[in-house]
Amino acid sequence: MKKILITYGTRPLAQRVAKSLGDKFEVMFATSESVPSVLMQQYYAIPNAANPTFSHELLKLCLDNQIDYLLPLGFKELESLSEAKLLFEEYDILLIGPDAEELKQIFVLSNPNKDLEYMVVDRGVNLIDGQAVELNGSGLIVFSDEGEEYALCTI
Repeated sequence: MKKILITYGTRPLAQRVAKSLGDKFEVMFATSESVPSVLMQQYYAIPNAANPTFSHELLKLCLDNQIDYLLPLGFKELESLSEAKLLFEEYDILLIGPDAEELKQIFVLSNPNKDLEYMVVDRGVNLIDGQAVELNGSGLIVFSDEGEEYALCTI
C-alpha cells in the first residue's frame, strides 16, 4: 500500500482528507504546530514553512519513511514546496500541489466548508476514487457547481 503524508495533520481538514484516502493509502500526518506529548507518536514534527530548510527537511522525512505522496495543506508550505516539486519527483515522491507558476494563477480557497465535496487530484486522477478528472493541476481541489472552475483548498 502506498504511503501519503499530509501536513497540518492536527486540523479537521487534514483528518477529513485522511478519512477519504484511508482505504487506498497508508496515511501519515506531519505538523509544525505544537502537539501535546501524548499525541506526538501520531504526528511527525516538521519546521514552519518559513524556515529556509523546510523543503529539504520534508524531503528527508519522506525518504526516511518511504513516503510516496506528499499533500501539503498550508499555503506557505505550498509556496515553498512548489519551488522544489521537481526535486521530490527525482526521488519518486509525488508532491500533490501545483508548481510555482500554477500556484500564482490558481484561485485558493482557505479553510473550505466541510460540506464541500473535494478531490485529491494528481496527474488527472482523483486519488480518492481513482476516477479520471479533466484537470491538469494537482492538489486538494473543489469544483464549482457547474464543474468548469475549481479552487485549490488550503488551511
